[in-house]
Amino acid sequence: MATDDLDSWMWAEAVARQERADRLQKQFFKRATPRPRRQWEPPVDLFETQDALYVIVALPGVSNATLTELEVRGDTLFVAGDRRVPTPGQEAVLHRLEIPHGHFERAVTLPWPRLAIAGHELKDGCLYLTLSKR
Repeated sequence: MATDDLDSWMWAEAVARQERADRLQKQFFKRATPRPRRQWEPPVDLFETQDALYVIVALPGVSNATLTELEVRGDTLFVAGDRRVPTPGQEAVLHRLEIPHGHFERAVTLPWPRLAIAGHELKDGCLYLTLSKR
């Protein structure tokens, strides 16, 4: 084997190994994909009368300030916000955390088209919505 052929072969082998190392590095050290924002979905009750639809969304510990979305688009109601973990004090030791916290989103398909939010109230850990029929 000629020296030029050996040098070319070694160079080609080195380039191929570098490309493989780059691919492996990209495979194992790629950017972390963002975690989905939604962490929990609150339960919902729907009641219908002749004039309106009443929606109750269980949102313990959620205030108006942390409710970020409340909207009807088409035939879907969207409710979103955040529930922070309550901290009773610096000395508190957490033994159990069962009530959901963090960001929540809920999309509810409504049984009646073209509803509009006529009123809402956060009371007793629930969001009470009145959706008027048009």
